Formats: sequence, structure tokens, C-alpha cells
Amino acid sequence: MDIDWRPLVEVIRQRERFLITSHVRADCDAIGSEVGLARILQSLGKQAVIVNSDEVPKHIEFMDPDNRVGVLGKTAPREALRGFDVLIVVDTSAWMQLGEMAEVVRAFPGARIVIDHHVSEDDLGALVFKNDRAEATGRLIVQVAEALDVKLTPEIAAPLFAAIATDTGWFRFSSVTADTFTALSKLTAAGACPGKIFQQLFEQHTLARLHLRGRILEHVRSDCDNRLLWTHVTAADFRECGAQRTDTEDAINTLLTVRGVETAVLFVELEPEITKVSLRSRSDFNVNKIAELFGGGGHRQAAGITFPGPLIEAQQAILDAMRNGMRECPKT
Repeated sequence: MDIDWRPLVEVIRQRERFLITSHVRADCDAIGSEVGLARILQSLGKQAVIVNSDEVPKHIEFMDPDNRVGVLGKTAPREALRGFDVLIVVDTSAWMQLGEMAEVVRAFPGARIVIDHHVSEDDLGALVFKNDRAEATGRLIVQVAEALDVKLTPEIAAPLFAAIATDTGWFRFSSVTADTFTALSKLTAAGACPGKIFQQLFEQHTLARLHLRGRILEHVRSDCDNRLLWTHVTAADFRECGAQRTDTEDAINTLLTVRGVETAVLFVELEPEITKVSLRSRSDFNVNKIAELFGGGGHRQAAGITFPGPLIEAQQAILDAMRNGMRECPKT
């Protein structure tokens, strides 16, 4: 499912000022893709500014050492976002995922571009470059560099390596292909250091994050004859552990390490009436179909939902949908 990058190359060659954004609660793939793309554009003599709805999560601040990522209404006032020629959205193509930046995208008078690898999408009025079989948007940005004939540097390669590494669970998900390692080889040759990136990603956690992980594991419950594991995090858990919302990152994948488990669900209480739900699968079960029932989306084996209701309602509704779906899906 190759992408024809020629229309994007034409836009970039003809324009000078680029505004880049991504989804709320940005992860490594989002931040890595933004930073990598901005540096690619700047290597061509273009102006590239990154603005998101949220700050970069503390545990991945190393991916933005130059503080390139601005926050709408804080370090990046709305009036400062005028005069850009092109707005590029990476790692999402859904209005709901853009948070407050959705208003900026809707009002943007210039060309809009989407670079994404998720299945679900809305019409953002943009020129779309998408490969939903790609394991990470970061790999698509590597292709953008190649299409533009930009030489990869250590500063470009490192965030893109981290983007791919995290969206593949450090290369253990089924989305990994030979193309993944071809891209990683190029990034490593350009100066990305896998050992250092692993240390920065997985060996710099806070004690609060570790305590929160204990709460998450304490809450684990099994269902569907142990084919499904689910757990939750409450606002009280965050408060009592002194943890941040981003400290739930990657916790759900721990549930998939249990023998015989095919699917996992993590419920996170963000507010009394807002619950974030992460779904994972390591079988033929398509969790994206469940996510779409509730206005969410993602991939066949990894999807998410922002549920407009309290934790208990989210658990009841989504677990019922998971149970019904898994009854129809043969045990692997």
C-alpha cells in the first residue's frame, strides 16, 4: 500500500511556512513524527513550527530537547498562528483527537495535509497521505525525507526511531515487517542510538509511575474464560500515587504477557464524566471494531476510545461489547 508522495513534495517545494500539529495526549509516535518532520522541512530552508493542544508528556520530553513543541494558548498564542502557508496534521485524522487544535485546523485558510497510519478518519478538508498498514507514522516521515531527497541526520533520525520503536512495542507487535527494520537500519546508520533511546524511554520512570503500575496490576480482572483481561485507574489512584495521566503509557501491554490472554482493556478515569479506554489484541479479534462503536478508532490490534461518561458506565458498555464480540471470535 505504497503512498505517492509527489503531491506532497510539490506542496513543500512551493511553500515556505509550515504549521505542524498532532493529537491530544501526544505519544512518542506523534511527537517523534512532528519533530522529525520539522527538522526535515528546516533542512530545506523552510520555517516549521509545531503546536499541540497539550504539553509534551514529561517522560518523553527528551524527544524535544529544543522545546520546539508549542502549546496552544500558552507558549503559542492563537494570534501567532496566522500567516502559515500549510498546516500538517500527523498521526491522526480525527477531529475529536485534535482537542483545541481542531478549531485552528477548521479555520486554517491555507493548504491542509494529513500524514497518518490509523484506519479511522474524518474529513479534515486535507490532502491525505495514509497507509493504515504502516506500523507507525514515524516510518511514513522517513519516506517523506526520502521523497524530498533529504539526508537523515542524528537529530532527525533519533525521534523517528523512537516513534517506530514505541508504536511497535519495541518491535514485538505483529505490525512489524521487513520494511520496519529497513527503516530502522537507515535511522541507525544516520546516527540514532537504539541503546540510548531504550534507556530514555523505559529506564527513566518515576517512583510515582511505578506505584501507579502497582495499582493497575492490583485492579486486573479476567473475563471470557481468561481470554480477556481488563483493569482500571481512578482519579484517586493518580492522586494517591502522585502520578500523571501519561504514567499509564504502555501499562496495558503488560496484560498481554499472560499466557492465553488474547485481548486487554484499560479504563482510565480522566474526569468524573470522561473515561479514556485503551484496547489491545494479540489474536484475530479486531478491537478497532469495538472502538468504532463508541466513536473511537485506531488499528485492528490497538485502538482507543474517549467515553463520555463515568468509569463504571464505560466499563459496563465496553466490556459487554467485548464479550459479545469475543463470543463470535474463535479462540486462538
